[in-house]
Amino acid sequence: MATRKYHYGGQAVIEGVMIRGEKNMVTAVRRPDGEVVVDRQPLSTIYTGWMRKTPLIRGIIVLIESLIFGVQTLTYSANVAIGEEEAKESSIWIWVALAFSMVFAVGVFFLAPLYLTKWIGIQTSSLLFSLVEGIIRLAMFLIYLRLVSLMPDIKRVFAYHGAEHKAVNGYEAGAPLEPEAIKKYSKAHVRCGGSFLFVVLIIAIIVFSIVSFFIGKNLWLVVLSRIILVPVIAALGYEFIHFGANHADNVIIKILLAPGLWLQALTTREPDEEQLKVGIIAMKAAIEGDQDAPVVDPVVPSAVPANPGQAV
Repeated sequence: MATRKYHYGGQAVIEGVMIRGEKNMVTAVRRPDGEVVVDRQPLSTIYTGWMRKTPLIRGIIVLIESLIFGVQTLTYSANVAIGEEEAKESSIWIWVALAFSMVFAVGVFFLAPLYLTKWIGIQTSSLLFSLVEGIIRLAMFLIYLRLVSLMPDIKRVFAYHGAEHKAVNGYEAGAPLEPEAIKKYSKAHVRCGGSFLFVVLIIAIIVFSIVSFFIGKNLWLVVLSRIILVPVIAALGYEFIHFGANHADNVIIKILLAPGLWLQALTTREPDEEQLKVGIIAMKAAIEGDQDAPVVDPVVPSAVPANPGQAV
C-alpha cells in the first residue's frame, strides 16, 4: 500500500468499473461467463505532467481526459460484455463519437436553454435572463438524468457507479479492499463527476450573468459566449470540487457540497456483491499499477474468496 494516498477516481462502464490511477488507467469488466477481465493502460504525460497539476489548467485537462477516457472505456467494456474483447474500434470512430458527445452536450445543455429563455421574451442583457436560463438548464439536466435512470441497462451501470464510489471511499478511509469491509461505505463521493456537472451548471449562471451584462443584446455574441466559455466554467468547477474535497470537514463546505451529493441519488445505485467485487478488483489493480506491480493474471474468476483481485 502506498504511503501517500493518491486521489483515485473513475467511472462506471458497461458491466464494469474504470479507475484512474496516478500512472495508469484500469478497466475491470465482467465477461458473460462471469470472469473479470482487467485492462491496464499507462497514462500519457499530458494526463500526469505539470498541466494536470496546475490550477485552472488542470480542470480543462480533466474535462478532455474524462471525455476521451469515457469513450474509450465504454467502447472496450461493451466489447468485453458481449464476449468480444479482442475487437478493436478505430480511432476515427472514437473521435467521431467524442465530437458528437461534445456537440450534443453543448447544444442541449447550453444553447437550448438560451434559446428557450429568449423565446420567453426576456432581454439577454438582464440578470433575470441568465437566472431563468440557468434554471431551465438545471431542470433539463435533472430530467435527463431521471429519464436515463429508468432504463434497465443504465440501472446496472449506475450500480457499478456505486461500486466505484464504495471502493474509493473505502480505500480513502483505510479499509481493507474486501467486499465485507467496503460495502458499508457510501455510494456517493464528493469528487463524483455528477457533483462536478452540478457545480458547473451553477457556476454557469454566475459567469453568463456577468458576460451577458457586458455583451448586451447582441444574440450572436451571447451564443458564442455559451460555447467558448465552457472550458472556463469547467476549470472553475473543477477547482471548487478540488477545494471542497480537501476541506470536506468544514461545515460551510459540507453545505455547499450537499446538493451534488444529493444528485448522486439519481446517478448511483447500491451494487450487489458481484458488482462490488469488480470495483474492488479495478481499485486494487490501479493501486498496484502505481506501485509498478506486475499483472500476474489479467483474468479473475467470478467465484473469488474473501480477497477478490488477489491475482491482479
